Amino acid sequence: MFFQVQSLLPAIMLIYHKTLKISVWKSVSIFLAVFAVFACVNSLSRAVNALITADLYIAENELWFRTSAGIFYNVICLLFVLAAWYPARHCVQTMITDENFAQTWYVFWILPVIFIGVNLFMIPKYRSTLYTGRVLQCYIVFSLVLLIILLLFYAMFLMMAVSLNRNARLQQENHFLSLQQERYENLCMAIEEARQARHDIRHHFVRLSSLAEQDDMEKIKKYLSAAIGKISDYNLHFCQNQAVDSVFGYYSTLAQRESIPFHAMVSLPADLSIDEIDLCLVFSNLLENAIQASMKTVPARRKINVEVYPHHNHLLLIHVENTFDGKIQQKNNIFQSSKRSGNGIGIESVRHITDKNGGACSFTCENGIFSAKVMLSI
Repeated sequence: MFFQVQSLLPAIMLIYHKTLKISVWKSVSIFLAVFAVFACVNSLSRAVNALITADLYIAENELWFRTSAGIFYNVICLLFVLAAWYPARHCVQTMITDENFAQTWYVFWILPVIFIGVNLFMIPKYRSTLYTGRVLQCYIVFSLVLLIILLLFYAMFLMMAVSLNRNARLQQENHFLSLQQERYENLCMAIEEARQARHDIRHHFVRLSSLAEQDDMEKIKKYLSAAIGKISDYNLHFCQNQAVDSVFGYYSTLAQRESIPFHAMVSLPADLSIDEIDLCLVFSNLLENAIQASMKTVPARRKINVEVYPHHNHLLLIHVENTFDGKIQQKNNIFQSSKRSGNGIGIESVRHITDKNGGACSFTCENGIFSAKVMLSI
């Protein structure tokens, strides 16, 4: 019967994965982790059953578990579920929904598979084997030790994951602080140039008055053209939200350095219910991809257009358009990276954040224009 249940596991795992909004690696790892615990509890219950039936004769073809051992198994499983409920809801859920641990999940499944294999290997072929010498005592000890070691490994993995999550969030915050620092330096530069322009404006008027007295319109036009060309075109302010404003300020300056026309209409209030780091990650990924794609096009075609505005007070709509040259590769509706082999990280990060937020996103490319449309719930 145990092997009949085993044959159903792939179907059960598929149903379990379809009920979730996480990657296959994570859902498979979680399924195997739970199965490993129950495999250890199953071995322990088998030992309890052997103790209960030690003085009874039971034919080898009868069921392994008696009713009392089955009750013991189900009670222990229920206790494990109740004990794991609080950490699963408060710590593990955050770890599962966070995209930073993708590489950790790729190797985590190895641990439960090893424990499942050891527990399957421990199953005696004949029931009478457990009553030979001290086999039953050793079986009980091994079952308890395996269960305790497995739980300790899970606890260590959880603490490691929480620490990685904290470090990743700190790195993201440091990244945005660096963006804000560069934004501040650009603002200081713009303010200094504006102050210098105010200082020089008196000299400009004197010169223009002199040319006007000479009635030389051609020189006046040339002088005005030269003066306007020396005035820097800095976008000092995009929106009221400070974090988003810093991101747009950084990438607009970067676009200006690369001679990419950057037009942004951003209508955001100072306070939003969306997580600021997630929101800034969406803008950073979209704008960085737009600038990198525009840099590969001829200067005459370069442009980036951005629209951001709330809709009916509960939706945030984002539209980013940029030019591109060359072929954009897709595999299973997933955009492939142009810098390395594999999936594009930026767009997949935006997809993950919108899924977590309950929003939606779409990406299209035609006639040399790449368009990203994102809808977030606010």
